[in-house]
Amino acid sequence: MAPQYWVLVVAIVVLAVSVIVGLTLGARALRQFRTDRQDAQDRQDQEVGVAQAKVADANAKAASVRAEAAAAKAEAAAARAEARRVLETAHSEADTILEHAHRQAEAGAEQVRTAARRSGEREIALLNATVKEQSAEVERRAARIDERERLHSEEVERLVQRERRLGALESELARREASLKSRESAIEAAEEAKRRELERIAGLTVDTAKTELIESIEGQAKREAAILVRDIEQDARNTADTRARHIVVDAIQRIASEQTAESVVSVLHLPSDEMKGRIIGREGRNIRAFESTTGVNLIIDDTPEAVLLSCFDPVRREVGRLTLEKLVLDGRIHPHRIEEVFDSAKNEVERLCDRAAEEALVDVGITDIHPELTKLLGRLRYRTSYGQNVLKHLVETAHIAGIMAAELGLNTKTMKRAAFLHDIGKALTHEVEGSHALIGADVARKYGEHEDIVHAIEAHHNEVPPQTIEAVLTQASDACSGGRPGARRESLEAYVKRLERIEEIAGGKLGVEKVFAMQAGREIRVMVRPDDIDDIGAAVLARDVAKQIEEELTYPGQIRVTVVRESRVTELAR
Repeated sequence: MAPQYWVLVVAIVVLAVSVIVGLTLGARALRQFRTDRQDAQDRQDQEVGVAQAKVADANAKAASVRAEAAAAKAEAAAARAEARRVLETAHSEADTILEHAHRQAEAGAEQVRTAARRSGEREIALLNATVKEQSAEVERRAARIDERERLHSEEVERLVQRERRLGALESELARREASLKSRESAIEAAEEAKRRELERIAGLTVDTAKTELIESIEGQAKREAAILVRDIEQDARNTADTRARHIVVDAIQRIASEQTAESVVSVLHLPSDEMKGRIIGREGRNIRAFESTTGVNLIIDDTPEAVLLSCFDPVRREVGRLTLEKLVLDGRIHPHRIEEVFDSAKNEVERLCDRAAEEALVDVGITDIHPELTKLLGRLRYRTSYGQNVLKHLVETAHIAGIMAAELGLNTKTMKRAAFLHDIGKALTHEVEGSHALIGADVARKYGEHEDIVHAIEAHHNEVPPQTIEAVLTQASDACSGGRPGARRESLEAYVKRLERIEEIAGGKLGVEKVFAMQAGREIRVMVRPDDIDDIGAAVLARDVAKQIEEELTYPGQIRVTVVRESRVTELAR
């Protein structure tokens, strides 16, 4: 109880005691007065005066007690007011604290909702991308199946028509054969009569006349054969380039392959930046365990909600990315858990590689292949060359080579197999020293491939001179797949340097006025001064520039060099 309440109680008790004491004294004096009134009137007056004085004194004391009681009541009222004020202050502070706590709780809940919304949006985007990719793959497969069915139906129709024509031709040949037999018998009789008449007229034997006739016909045939060979060679020169362009263009047009743009590093998005600290672990324990287990360098910088994984082996980099993704989703990151998730991710990537290799083999139409070659082909799913996926490049090259072989009347199965396996050495270039063409040839020879296919693999970059038509077509189909627009990319710096060097080579020649590299470096136009260089010099300049570009630069496809020499003469007619 508060001290003010105690003061009030004490004041009330003192007042009550004073009143009781006054009343008791007054009653006693009255009784004394009544008893002594008869004894002495004088003493009664004195006692009455004393009693009156005492009553006045008691009244004064009662008044003072009442004043003290009023003061005590006032203090009690003040104490109650102070208590109410303190209580209201406490209530207001409590309301403030509760309101602050509510605001903090609402802010935390909003952050949690925002994080959950971001995570859900990322998962929805990932699922949408996966669904789109799968639907696109299904549509591509359906289109390929429809195309194959159409080709098969057309082939069946052609075979039926051919059989009809062959039946008609057979009946016609039988009729002609009977007619020829009758005519042959008549001609033999006439020839015999003619021979006897000629022998009689000429006086020559049959052998002598035959010898003279053969000599005459032989000389005439040689002359006509020389003329025919000359005409054939001239016609071949005129039509070879056109025919070759037609075959290559037709092969490229019938291949619709997608483009890729992959990097040497993988990016993994995190739900929040707090996850970076869990990935690093106490004193870097987790990140060291991750790098030593996976063999992948983990780069954690200021990039918000993202980390980078770097490794020269694309398969190992994919295993590391999948391992880290599973660890982030699980939330438990420690060395023992890293090893468990790494084994699981490694098995999953191997299954994905095997599935990709099997799909590529089915797409190309190859069934009998060694299992080890299938594993190596699956590893190329994560290998790129100038931004072009190597496994998709092999499928595209095989289709182009098959179309070229069909146009030239060659074995399409052998041609497709050679083109499909030509870059298999790239699956081992980071493990075995040497050119991927020679490595691939050794691997193919090891697993029982035919020597023509092995030779096409080792000769597709001219490490070994090509000796067969399969090797030449493998080179051509590889160049078509890698050199088509958009198939491969190069860094901006290398691209700009190549263009600058092309212009420098042409600009350094004598008599050159201006040089323009056009069509992304595929064509260069050289403007020369007509007074310094004539037409023959322009042809020599074009050949020199093209030769120097071939010797100094490396580029996909070909570069056209065009020398422009223009003379203008102006006169005024007055």
